[in-house]
Amino acid sequence: MLKQIPVSKLRPGMYIHRIDAPWLDHPFWKKRFLLEKYTDLQTIRANDIETVWINTEKGLDVLPDQDESEQDSFWPAASIAQSHRRASREQEPAPSTLEAEYRHALELCEEAQTTIKDIFLDAREGLPIDPDDARSLVSHISQSVERNPSVLISLTRMRTADEYTYMHSVAVCALMAALARTLGLNEAEQREAATAGLLHDVGKMAIPIEILNKPGRLTDDEFRLIMTHPDAGYVMLMRGGLVPNVALDVCLHHHEKFDGSGYPHGLQGDGISLQARMGALCDVYDAVTSDRPYKKGWNPAEAIHRMAQWTGHFDPMLLRAFVRTVGLYPVGSLVLLQDGELAVVTEQHPHELLLPKVRLLEAPGNQTRKGRLIDLSTQRGHNRIRSFAPQPDWEAYGALGLWLPEGVERRNAGAATAQESPGPGTL
Repeated sequence: MLKQIPVSKLRPGMYIHRIDAPWLDHPFWKKRFLLEKYTDLQTIRANDIETVWINTEKGLDVLPDQDESEQDSFWPAASIAQSHRRASREQEPAPSTLEAEYRHALELCEEAQTTIKDIFLDAREGLPIDPDDARSLVSHISQSVERNPSVLISLTRMRTADEYTYMHSVAVCALMAALARTLGLNEAEQREAATAGLLHDVGKMAIPIEILNKPGRLTDDEFRLIMTHPDAGYVMLMRGGLVPNVALDVCLHHHEKFDGSGYPHGLQGDGISLQARMGALCDVYDAVTSDRPYKKGWNPAEAIHRMAQWTGHFDPMLLRAFVRTVGLYPVGSLVLLQDGELAVVTEQHPHELLLPKVRLLEAPGNQTRKGRLIDLSTQRGHNRIRSFAPQPDWEAYGALGLWLPEGVERRNAGAATAQESPGPGTL
């Protein structure tokens, strides 16, 4: 049950469903969270927030006949926070190293999954989608992409077939933000594109899980049902009338193809909006590079190679811009070098798409598993990439994340607990 209460009645164990303040006026980019930390309560009070909404099904309810003096006894130093009113609003400093950016992005991926899950489950239950739920998350994702687009995009691939696929929404959001920057769109347009990427697949919540994650071939009837998800998502986003038009358009038209052979409306060429054409690219790229119950993901470099051969599927101009965005050999790609070594791409050179930084890989079974780093742009032609390598069994090479810097824990950024059901698929 949702209940609006004054901040004075907040206590540990309550689940905050909504903060009654514009998202720019408080530092919480998660709109919904369990109140566990004393410092979080201090921050809420320090920002002059008067009321919040709590969900009593997910956390504690208000104590009966509780007055403010009694509540303050739970938080004896709450008044101290008032003297730090402005400090809590300051933006956290940007990570200063590549390793720090990876650590920051790992935390962002983990938090993003919770936010997206809440948004999608609300949509499934028929509740209107509030753009404020997505706006702060999009801001953090866009900032990470601006600092280094490869970091967050590569981390979203760290998920396996039996895990939630809410991270697909994070991936498409980040890809849309990065592609918008490559195209020279202004900051507001970049955020619109990223928001559209975050919400593009919400219609999958109307499709039965057993169909989305079916390991075998879909029947004609099942595929026709899958093809209804853009319309279903559009209806979900229309509830409340708060979602931006760009997000509505991308949700409805991200399966349109440049030659008119897509769905649901068979739009063609410039009849498809720029953002929907961008969405089609970003959605497909992340889908084909992801492990799903019904297929293994492609090597990112292989995906770029194959997508370039799909005549009529994508806008050729946008595809070229997309390659400039992620690289011919995106971070996380397995490649074969001219000297026969197997390596994984760890970092891009913006002006040297053929000469990224790579890490040599040891053969499976070798305890080291990670070899030395090589910057191919400094090799003076002595060693180059011969081709992309077939996708191996990642577990044999020490699981996902071999491209991460030394010292960064290789954990699954998008993992869900084994007991939870999978989310919307990437069809």
